Amino acid sequence: MAKPRKVIITCAITGSIHTPSMSPHLPITAQEIADAAIGAAEAGAAVVHLHARNPQDGRPDQSPEAFAPFLKVIKQRSNVVVNITTGGAPTMMVEERVRPAATFKPEVASLNMGTMNFGLYPMIPRYKGKFKYDWEEPYLEGSRKGMFKNTLADIEYILTTCAENGTRFEVECYDIGHLYTLRHFLDRGLIKAPVFVQSVFGILGGIGGHPEDVIMMKRTADRLLGDNYHWSVLGAGANQMKVAAMAAAMGGNVRVGLEDSLWLGAGQLAESNAQQVTKVRKIIEGLGLDVASPDEAREILELKGGDKVNF
Repeated sequence: MAKPRKVIITCAITGSIHTPSMSPHLPITAQEIADAAIGAAEAGAAVVHLHARNPQDGRPDQSPEAFAPFLKVIKQRSNVVVNITTGGAPTMMVEERVRPAATFKPEVASLNMGTMNFGLYPMIPRYKGKFKYDWEEPYLEGSRKGMFKNTLADIEYILTTCAENGTRFEVECYDIGHLYTLRHFLDRGLIKAPVFVQSVFGILGGIGGHPEDVIMMKRTADRLLGDNYHWSVLGAGANQMKVAAMAAAMGGNVRVGLEDSLWLGAGQLAESNAQQVTKVRKIIEGLGLDVASPDEAREILELKGGDKVNF
């Protein structure tokens, strides 16, 4: 009898999109990030995707010193697969963004596949006059005329900087063209199969969250990558659970977490990352599917193992 397919749940704990004023439940300090990651793992996440923040005001912080305290705690308390961002924040240069992954040599690191508009400014009217910190509104407003820079040279820089670390990449594709860029780097041998493709839906500047968008992204990935990849999805904001349910039914893996959405349902803030993991796990199991453990995710994604990281 064939083994049932295992669905990998990734949980993105805090990110750099939302600001502290948007939710009292957004993890900010190293202890909050560690506790949230461990809680997500206990709820069923096999992978946790991690950013760091300044503990005083919550702004994104891509220094290795900001990552070290929570990485050590997570490793001591959980077997979960750790995925470190190389995206950082759109305001950062690639040399700054890659430092934590280059320093700590995680099993997985994220890798964005293209320069794009990354519009966060529509969130401002919801919180006008209520921001706790003076950096928040200018940071969001800056996305109106800024961009998220991920040139071909930037991508190559991250890949070559981490080439000897044995780190696999969660390749984040925000549009169809990003899949073609991924194919380019596969053809050059700078990315090794099997590839872990994270299709991102619902960011202003990228592909939308309509079911046709999800189908088109999957169909294009199948054509370009064949059997040499594992597909996962994240839906931003209100798209989160709808896109996850659709992708799980289509044979994919899923990502949730407060980086991608602050909400558990309409008008209801998620009180923890674990709440979102629990909700998506119910969807997956309701489809008759099983959730992958961290070690099962390591086997599926062909990871090097938690004993070979540098933290």
